[in-house]
Amino acid sequence: MEKITIEIAGLQHYDYAQAICNLIADSAKQRGTGIAKREPAYIAEKMESGKAIIALCGENLAGFCYIETWSHGKYVANSGLIVNPIYRKQGLARAIKELAFNHARNKYPDAKVFGITTSAAVMKINTELGYKPAPFENLTQDEAFWKGCQSCPNYDILQRTERTKCLCTGMLAASKNEVMAFDLSTQIISKPVEK
Repeated sequence: MEKITIEIAGLQHYDYAQAICNLIADSAKQRGTGIAKREPAYIAEKMESGKAIIALCGENLAGFCYIETWSHGKYVANSGLIVNPIYRKQGLARAIKELAFNHARNKYPDAKVFGITTSAAVMKINTELGYKPAPFENLTQDEAFWKGCQSCPNYDILQRTERTKCLCTGMLAASKNEVMAFDLSTQIISKPVEK
C-alpha cells in the first residue's frame, strides 16, 4: 500500500472539499448519529485559513479534520474528524487528531480545546490526548457553535434539555499556556531545596 501523508491542508487541496463533505455525510448516515453537515465552501475556507488537516494516500483522500475557534478565541475545537473506510483500523484517526490538536494549541495557545462526539473511538483518542469529559455548560456558549448541531438528527434532544444533554459527550482539554504554566509550577514545587 502507498504511504499515507498527513499535513496541514492548503489551497492545493481545494479539489478534495466535495469528497470530504461526502465522506462526512456518508459516515453520519451509516452511524445514524450526529456529524453536523458541512458544505464544500466551508471546508475550502478552513483549508485556505490553515485550519484543516488532510490525509492522503497518493491522490486518494484518506482522512480529514479541521479546527474552529469560538467565544472570541477562548475555545478551539477539532471537528469533522473523518477517515475513509478503506483506511480505517490503521491508527490514522489518532494521527490526524493528534496533528489537529497540536496545531490548534500552537495556533491558539490561550484557548481551551474542546469537542463533542458520539464516537467511542474519538473519545478514546481525546482521552489519550489529555481531554476530560465535561458538561456542556463548561464548553463554549457561542451560539454559532451550537447552531452547527442543527443538521444532526439528535438536535431535538439538545433543544429539549436546554443544551445541557445530548447523545454527544462533551470533552475539554487545557490550553497550551495552561499546560505550560502547570508544568512550570510543578518544576518549581518539586525542585529540591539547596542547603
